[in-house]
Parts: sequence; C-alpha cells; structure tokens
Amino acid sequence: MKVVETPIQVRYQETDMMGVVYHANYLVWFEIGRTAFIEGLGFNYSEIEKKGVFSPVVDVAVSYKKPVRYGDEATVRTWVETYDGLRVSYGYEVVLANGDIAVSGETKHVIVKKENFRPVSIRRNFPDWHEAYLSAMESGS
Repeated sequence: MKVVETPIQVRYQETDMMGVVYHANYLVWFEIGRTAFIEGLGFNYSEIEKKGVFSPVVDVAVSYKKPVRYGDEATVRTWVETYDGLRVSYGYEVVLANGDIAVSGETKHVIVKKENFRPVSIRRNFPDWHEAYLSAMESGS
C-alpha cells in the first residue's frame, strides 16, 4: 500500500499547559497528511472542489499513545485504509523521530455534491481518482 510521510514541525501554540500537543491538533495534522497523500496521487483538493464536490469527514477515531511536545520532530504517515467506490477511510500514524508511534487514527469520508450534500460515487464520477485509490491500496510506495 502507498504510504505518504509528511514532516510536522511542532509549534509552541499547538501545546497545552502541560507542554504536550493539544489533542485536537492531531486532527489538523491528519488533514495535512491527507492533503499530501492526495497530492501524491496527482490530485488537488481545490481542483476537486471546483468540480462542485466536497469531501467531509463523517467519522474519526484517534488513539493517543505517547505525548508529542514542543520542539519534537514528528512525521504523519497517511494511507488509504479502506475504499469501496463511495466511501474512503484514511489511516494515520504520528511518528516521533525515534520511531515511536505517538498517535494513530482514522478518518472516514464521502464525496458529496456542494449544493445539497448528497453522496457522489467516486467510481462513476471520478474514474481517475477511483483508479488512483485502488492503485494506492495495492502499491508498495
């Protein structure tokens, strides 16, 4: 499966009073990783949205394993966990410089029409995107 690694510079404003990255910031990092993953497939969110569709998050799961602190070097690993032609689920790991997994998670998405938020089949409406997802799930990149 294709995995894209995106370096994250931990910024001071992302931490809480304990000096640990605030839990909701990992969702932002997941989005950074997801955007890089999609760009790695040759697509661009803004170009996709110009076609009259959005890709909202419909479910999220996060598991916190180790703290990430200001000054730490971290990397977000992103891949397609599952895809069925309509729904896509991305997997994530936030990995510290020493290789420890600090956070793991998953976000589930559908593609919806901008005007009414009705689901759109990626398989039928975006065949190149569909093929890229299938390829990403099989490749060893």
